[in-house]
Amino acid sequence: MTALRLIAVVLATWAAMLVLLIAPAALPESWQYAVYSPASVGLWLLAALAAPVVTCFVTWPWIRPGAR
Repeated sequence: MTALRLIAVVLATWAAMLVLLIAPAALPESWQYAVYSPASVGLWLLAALAAPVVTCFVTWPWIRPGAR
């Protein structure tokens, strides 16, 4: 049960991050380079590695078996 909850948290985190990456596509084209610059995409990739660790740490009482 713990592994399933852990996987669910990681997948939900990545799904939310993917939505946040795609959402600025609705902005005007003149903003596209500022939003999707190489630096911001690199930071997004780093966040894709760090964010699941943070969310697992924050939601650990829910992930842990027997927690209420």
